[in-house]
Amino acid sequence: MKKASESTRRGFKEKVERFRPNLEAYEALCESLGEKPADIATAWLLHDPIVTAPIVGPRVVDQLTASLHALEIELPQETLDQLDKIWPGPGGEAPVAYAW
Repeated sequence: MKKASESTRRGFKEKVERFRPNLEAYEALCESLGEKPADIATAWLLHDPIVTAPIVGPRVVDQLTASLHALEIELPQETLDQLDKIWPGPGGEAPVAYAW
């Protein structure tokens, strides 16, 4: 079990390093908007007409209540464009690009 755990952690660290510029740009954008990254992520999903409903995973009622703030966030097109630039996706046509 220890080997699997170590490789999982190492893989996580590698992904963080790979996406560090994206993460830093995203955090800077959220800070400039005065919002938490989780709230912007949920609001971004809510602005996408293809998304039926974002799935949030609160462990306690306070987390659920806090996540409702995302419903009040209006993201202008400029911000949506910035988010798309920071997180461009895997490339290719959906849903195939996301499936493999």
